[in-house]
Amino acid sequence: MKILGEKNIKVENNQSFIKRLSLFILGCFIIAVTYNIFIVSNKLVPGGVGGIAVIVQNLLHIDTALTILVLNTILLVISHFTLGYEKTRASFLGTILLPLFIKLTESINVWIQIDTSQILLSVLFGGILYGFGAGIVFKSGFTTGGTDIVNQIISKYRKKSMGESMLRSDGLIVLSSGIFLGIYSMLYSILILYLISLIADRVLLGVSDNKMFYILTDYEEEIKKYIIDELNHGVTIFKATGGLEKDKKSVIMTVLPTKEYFEFREGIRKIDEDAFFIVTDSYEVFGGN
Repeated sequence: MKILGEKNIKVENNQSFIKRLSLFILGCFIIAVTYNIFIVSNKLVPGGVGGIAVIVQNLLHIDTALTILVLNTILLVISHFTLGYEKTRASFLGTILLPLFIKLTESINVWIQIDTSQILLSVLFGGILYGFGAGIVFKSGFTTGGTDIVNQIISKYRKKSMGESMLRSDGLIVLSSGIFLGIYSMLYSILILYLISLIADRVLLGVSDNKMFYILTDYEEEIKKYIIDELNHGVTIFKATGGLEKDKKSVIMTVLPTKEYFEFREGIRKIDEDAFFIVTDSYEVFGGN
């Protein structure tokens, strides 16, 4: 029985890896197609190594796929010595696959012709599709390498958050487009970078269908009764101690559908207008009855 269980786990792990690998390949392909149709043709610089490749192509006429491959390979070697093998191996496949797909799809504009004079539409659809592809890649557990490696190095050695590291590296690349490609290119690049980040997060986390509430109140029983009896939702109550006054109170936690947010908030206000509560997005809820 033990051997059979181990075999089942192994089969499930293999199936999971194949699924993740398939998603990763799909994500890289979407990024590559979007990059050639919307990014390169409009001289947009969405941060990262891909953004550097656009600048290099317009200044030195060097193939974007070649630039990405060379820079990614250099960064991969640096990552191996600074971050270690475990963190580097997730970027290895993307280092090769993404520039390969970009090279294979570089003539796609011959088949799919986009009017580059409609720059805002290019930014909109380019940002959405690129972000969708990037979100799939991140969700698969892989990365495409590039400045993701730089951000990890900055975060590790400069003790900066990943968000701050990304802002520094990608921000510097996008701002440099204003020097080399013009102010309008920089402004459109800022917009598409924002769209890419927004859509990638939505794909990675999903759209929040629920809200999680943390409520601090002197009317614990009344609010608990309101949630359970009137809204038909469960609650969790745990003890908390104030950081300044050191007073001990109960915190009520509950998860409700987003559509019930305003009804719930007004219901709480009617019971205790001085209630303190925090509302956060809840992307997934598992278990319970």
